Amino acid sequence: MAKKKLYFIIHKPYKVLSQFSNEGNNIGLGEAYRDLPKDVYPVGRLDLDSEGLLILTNDKSLNNRLLNPKHGHSRTYWVEVEGVPDKNALNNLRKGVDINVSGKTHRTKPAQIKFINPEISERNPPVNYQKHPERSWLEIQLTEGKNRQVRRMTAKVGHPTLRLIRVGIENLRLEPLQSGDITQISEKIIYKKLNLF
Repeated sequence: MAKKKLYFIIHKPYKVLSQFSNEGNNIGLGEAYRDLPKDVYPVGRLDLDSEGLLILTNDKSLNNRLLNPKHGHSRTYWVEVEGVPDKNALNNLRKGVDINVSGKTHRTKPAQIKFINPEISERNPPVNYQKHPERSWLEIQLTEGKNRQVRRMTAKVGHPTLRLIRVGIENLRLEPLQSGDITQISEKIIYKKLNLF
């Protein structure tokens, strides 16, 4: 009998690992979401310091299709950066910048960038606003997902990332989930929203 395919989306909180086991002082998904079935796993990952949309499933096909670089699925992030990027910095991000990935220079693919003013809950613990008095929010849409790519990109143009939230993959959106929330979703809906049909 075929195993039932399961799909969950979570709003991964800050300082929770994108793996089921704990590591050092950091908790994993298994402790943060104790009622999850044993056979689901995260599709891709978010850094320890990043928040937002993470898919959990036992569907290997979804995993392969979503993570294969040749498909170039869009990923949308809300990014709080230090300072206010000028037109030159924004244009560089849009065109592509050279970042270091595993010791090699990688030229990022063109990205969509715009200023935003999101209404979101404060992170726990919050960003140190005294240390970073001038900040701005960007929406960054990428079609690739290199390790710590967004952080490396904003640092490259002189505006280090202070807070990073993945809010979308294709048409699958994080809203209305709040930090720590989880919801189950059907195969039909998730494949449609991810444009995988």
